[in-house]
Amino acid sequence: MRETMSEDSTLQLEFCGEWFPISRDEPFYIGREGALEIDDNPYLHRRFLRIAFVEDLWWIENVGARLSATLADSEGNTQAWLAPGARLPLVYAGTTILFTAGPTTYEINLVNPDPTFAPAKAEPVHVGDTTIGPVALTESQHLLVLALAEPVLSGRGSAAIPTSAQAAERLGWALTKFNRKLDNVCDKLDRNGVRGLRGGPQQLAVNRRARLVEHAVASRIVSTDQLPGLDEEKARNTSS
Repeated sequence: MRETMSEDSTLQLEFCGEWFPISRDEPFYIGREGALEIDDNPYLHRRFLRIAFVEDLWWIENVGARLSATLADSEGNTQAWLAPGARLPLVYAGTTILFTAGPTTYEINLVNPDPTFAPAKAEPVHVGDTTIGPVALTESQHLLVLALAEPVLSGRGSAAIPTSAQAAERLGWALTKFNRKLDNVCDKLDRNGVRGLRGGPQQLAVNRRARLVEHAVASRIVSTDQLPGLDEEKARNTSS
C-alpha cells in the first residue's frame, strides 16, 4: 500500500512523486508485480529488482533474466551496472536507479537515512569541453545527449526515449549528422568503460540510446536546467 514518507522508516523509495517505505522484515520487489507495481509494460519482468536487508546492510539484486539497471549515488560520482543475477549493497544516503524496458525508461530514487558510506565532495563539473571523469564531450555531443534525455529529465519517473529522427528534429540537425555524432559519443564512452553502448547484432539501436540516457542522467552529465539549450540550438539551425 502506498504511504507518505515517515522519519522512522530506515529506507524509502520514491517513484513518480510517491513514497514507499521498505521494511527490514521482508524483501521489496519491483516489477510488473510486487510491492512496487510499475505498470503493465510487457517488456518488464514480473519481478525485476529485489531490495532486502541482509547482515546489517541493504542490498539490491537483479532477479530478472534480460534487463539491466544503472545505479548511481545521488551526486552522480559513482555508478554501477546491475546485470541479471548481480547484487550490490546500498551504501549511500541517496541512490538513483534507471532502467529501460522496451521503449520506456524508468527512474527510481532511494533514500537511506543511515548510510554506511559518505563520498568525498566532488570537484565542480563543467559542461561543454569537460564532463565527469576522463570523458570529454564537445558542445554538440552534449546537446545530442541532452536531446535524448529530455523526456526523462522533464518527466521524472518514466518516459519514452526519442528516436534518432525525433532527437535530430529537436536539434534542427540532419539525421545523418545526428547518427554520426551518436556513434562518436557511444564509442568515446565505451572506450572509457561505460558498458552497454556497443555490441553485436542483438544490441538494438533503441537499447543503445536508452543506455546512453541512463548513464548521462545518473552521472549528471545532463540536467534539467540545461534543457533551454535545446531551443537555442534549434533556433540557430532553423534560422536563415
